[in-house]
Amino acid sequence: MSGRRLISSGSPFEAAYGYSRAVVQDGFVFVAGTTGYDYATMALPDSAGEQAEACWRTIAAVLADAGTSLTQIVRATYYVTDRAEVEAVLAVCGRVLAYIRPAATIVIVAGLLRPEMKVEIEVTAKRP
Repeated sequence: MSGRRLISSGSPFEAAYGYSRAVVQDGFVFVAGTTGYDYATMALPDSAGEQAEACWRTIAAVLADAGTSLTQIVRATYYVTDRAEVEAVLAVCGRVLAYIRPAATIVIVAGLLRPEMKVEIEVTAKRP
């Protein structure tokens, strides 16, 4: 695919802060850091594991909109705000990506945009 296509998940953060949930360009889909909100209701689960599950639901929907899927992910970065929550987040990521196994990095961070955010996941995927 030549050209550039912007994809929104409907998050109010996208319009307010000037970014897209994903950009499709040159055969790749670059998905922005995605937190665990249900962007239709702006509800956020309490636990880091549940937030990671919600991140993957949003990412899967965005990739489908871009004409690809989780199976095409080549790179993933996980940001977690509490070292004690890492295993719960990685258990979810391991289940979702068990057979995909992209190059991945996990980073423990001091915080995310809002204190209730515990996990943020960003990925890059190929378009088939």
